[in-house]
Amino acid sequence: MLFSQQRVLNLAEPEDQAPWVALQLFSMNQYAIAQELKEKHCEVYVPLEWVVTERTPGHRKRELRPVVRNLLFLKARDADRELAKMVAGLAYPARLMRKSRETRELAKIPARQMYEFQVMCNPDFLQKRILTSDAAKLKKGQLVSVTHGPLKGLRGRLVRANKKYFLLKEIPGIAVMMNVSRWCCEPLAEE
Repeated sequence: MLFSQQRVLNLAEPEDQAPWVALQLFSMNQYAIAQELKEKHCEVYVPLEWVVTERTPGHRKRELRPVVRNLLFLKARDADRELAKMVAGLAYPARLMRKSRETRELAKIPARQMYEFQVMCNPDFLQKRILTSDAAKLKKGQLVSVTHGPLKGLRGRLVRANKKYFLLKEIPGIAVMMNVSRWCCEPLAEE
């Protein structure tokens, strides 16, 4: 398996404070692009989930697969221009995501926010939903911090769906919602 899911256990502040950027892919060669970036000594993250497939009747196989086929995340240790040159030199077409179409500024994800996203995307957590950014923007909720339980320390929006409460974490290109008790959350001031 080319993608190894990092097991995130403690919610301490990440040591490396370098931001992350989202890389939109225009081919189905996500594994090859991730491997090429790793060979260039880049830190790459691909959100994974467990998927059960049935190739023949009665024979099921459980495997880790990327949540989104055309998206991966890259730690931005270099300047924006050098990142753009490196992405332009990849064997397959890809584009760094920008804040908006009008600006050339990259949509950078702070290290803490990406770390929390990685925790929430852990494939061992089953009570979660993956959303598109557009679907996440439709959800309204209070900004909260989790104070108790296995998700203690995570921050996000507390939203309600299907009579359950979820912690919503959104980053450029993707969002994840995890089932959480509203009694384990305390409100935060809006940023």
